[in-house]
Amino acid sequence: VAGSGCLTKKQRKKRFALLADAVVTLKTAPATTVYIDAGHANWISESTMARRLKKAGIANADGFSLNVSNFYRIKRTRLFGKRLSARVGGKHFVIDTSRNGNGSRNGEWCNPPGRALGHAPTTETSHHRVDALLWVKKPGESDGECNGGPAAGEWWPEYALELAQNANSE
Repeated sequence: VAGSGCLTKKQRKKRFALLADAVVTLKTAPATTVYIDAGHANWISESTMARRLKKAGIANADGFSLNVSNFYRIKRTRLFGKRLSARVGGKHFVIDTSRNGNGSRNGEWCNPPGRALGHAPTTETSHHRVDALLWVKKPGESDGECNGGPAAGEWWPEYALELAQNANSE
């Protein structure tokens, strides 16, 4: 949803229709929870993201996800999520904490050095609209060939070790 700004108007319309259909289809499966990815707190404004989520079928989803594959701290992400939730009917959300232990490094998203594992996955979040803190991005999975990393999606044991060694700062 966040990356849809790069598409033509026709492509966006098609993508949102496909997403909305996917939400409805997935929700027909028993015991299935559906969250739509809503980027992170430093990317798209709440008003723009709310419009996009509505087009993507947030009304039929359980909520939205934030900070997937990113580094923003829980406090900042939760505040963004609360404001976004208010714009989409009070929907709940989940936060990816797999790499946010030391926060963002000036918005750098591609294998920034000095990052850390964030809060361990849990459903005990201390906020009624935050359903869970999750590790969506596998710690150690490369973002791409930047900062010495292998191709995007490849396992990078040295980065995984660095994330683990720097943990406990969230």
